Amino acid sequence: MNYYPPSILDLIKNIARLPGIGKKTAERLAMHILQSPRRETELLAASLLAVGNKVKKCSLCFALSDNDICNICGNPDRNTELLCIIEQLADMVAIEKSGSFRGLYHILGGILSPMDGIGPNDIRIGELVNRLAKGVIKEVVIATSTSVEGDATASYIAQLIEKYKIKVTRIASGVPIGGELKYVDQVTMKRAMDTRHIM
Repeated sequence: MNYYPPSILDLIKNIARLPGIGKKTAERLAMHILQSPRRETELLAASLLAVGNKVKKCSLCFALSDNDICNICGNPDRNTELLCIIEQLADMVAIEKSGSFRGLYHILGGILSPMDGIGPNDIRIGELVNRLAKGVIKEVVIATSTSVEGDATASYIAQLIEKYKIKVTRIASGVPIGGELKYVDQVTMKRAMDTRHIM
């Protein structure tokens, strides 16, 4: 790519660092940026700088926020006695898009995985315990993944919570709505049978 000046090569290289962006896509995006009106380029640059300067983690749930407390934690319409424990920010986004939960969140930042050297001190378990000790939370919904590590994390958290006399629930899992049984894997089918309920 010697036919591009160093400034464009640098732009292409930096765009290509983004996940899912290869060199060809980075080159196309760089050309689009160069052909866009200067005002659009300035707005893009300003928003990138603003994200780097403004965005931080919420001091309560660890979601992303422009302020010390995020929009969800600061919303007076949320149920402050109900706490959903999740692994990552993307999990919170998925739950929020469903519109099925009106409580608060606690983002662990991962799950327990002894094989990978990830223990309780490597995720936000301590922060969770401090939050529960305040006595405001009445129910905890554990929404970790249904993997072995996710289940182990859920069990570990449930044991920690026992001493606080807080109701602990776990999100349901099993056959997806609209899914055909013949396409469901054995582990999902077993879980669906084990967690069946009265209609």
